[in-house]
Amino acid sequence: MVTTNKRQRSCIACGKLANKAELLRIVRDPSGVVAFDGTGRAPGRGAYVCSPECFAAACKKKKLDRALKASLGSDEYEQIAVEVALAAREAR
Repeated sequence: MVTTNKRQRSCIACGKLANKAELLRIVRDPSGVVAFDGTGRAPGRGAYVCSPECFAAACKKKKLDRALKASLGSDEYEQIAVEVALAAREAR
């Protein structure tokens, strides 16, 4: 029997493994700009979270900074938090 291995990623906050399409991606593009990636295909270094709550936890513990190898300001966190919350609501 042949099994297909779907692309799985882990949430940077809680460590939950899930299919790539089920997680929310934040990306640091090659120019250094950090943004929410709704398509999941933007070029650059990416980090995945499973919910807005996990995004908040990752921000609080600076896990997002480590995963993206970037230093984010509070205004960037707030902007991305709004986009993550909207995407999570649309996914439901």
